[in-house]
Amino acid sequence: MKRVLFVCIHNSARSQMAEGFLNALGHGHFVAESAGIEKGVLNPLVVKAMMETGIDISMHQTKEAATLIEHGKTYDAVVTVCDEASAEKCPVFPGKSIRIAWYFNDPSQFTGTEEEKLQQIRPIRDEIKASVERFIKEAGDPAFWNAN
Repeated sequence: MKRVLFVCIHNSARSQMAEGFLNALGHGHFVAESAGIEKGVLNPLVVKAMMETGIDISMHQTKEAATLIEHGKTYDAVVTVCDEASAEKCPVFPGKSIRIAWYFNDPSQFTGTEEEKLQQIRPIRDEIKASVERFIKEAGDPAFWNAN
């Protein structure tokens, strides 16, 4: 089983969705966790958007990446899901892990009514799901882990 960590700024939206999708779609081949460069608060609209796909992340807790390092956690892959400048702030994890960068808009920046924000979150959710599905397919090839 491959251990994968998804990191974004506050661990409130994008990394939580990626964790939820990989654990749900990875068919036991992966163990996914998520963390933030800083600890945030789980976005309730993201929870709602994920429930629309049948994945319940409502019990997820937000975590700081630095705390995972302090606890000696290691990962086969660390995937940043925030903008490039923020991804550069992601700490380096000990051990041999590949780093992958995916860029998605930040739902915490959305404005409007709850429904308008949900309408903006759904396409990001779907992009993250597609990225996770691609990752699962590519990571199934042992060469993937040696090439990255």
